[in-house]
Amino acid sequence: MRVDTPAVATHLLSEPDRYLTPAGGFLRRTSLDELPQLWSIIKGDMSFVGPRPALFNQDDLVALRTEQGVDQLVPGLTGWAQVNGRDELPIPQKVKLDVEYMQKKSFGFDLYVIWLTLIKVIRGDGVVH
Repeated sequence: MRVDTPAVATHLLSEPDRYLTPAGGFLRRTSLDELPQLWSIIKGDMSFVGPRPALFNQDDLVALRTEQGVDQLVPGLTGWAQVNGRDELPIPQKVKLDVEYMQKKSFGFDLYVIWLTLIKVIRGDGVVH
């Protein structure tokens, strides 16, 4: 993103493409912008699969997750909502999928989500910004 990008969640920007640099677009499409989060996984602050971390200003997402108990899960590098729509999903739908993940959470389900993530990343599915 460009330096003059407003400090709001991307879905709240009226013209997000206006703020995207060519390099940023590539990093986003290929999900390479997520690699620094591997350090958070190693430290134990994140897991490979779980609800994606909310931005500091996504009060609507945080409130819905708290209401549904999703805030008790460890955030993940990928998640059930990401493989079912990623940036295309409205916040209530993301939380609904986070709740579904919370109910189905298991090692096998996590492997399934990781597999779907690899397919989505290779295809570039669901990247809007």
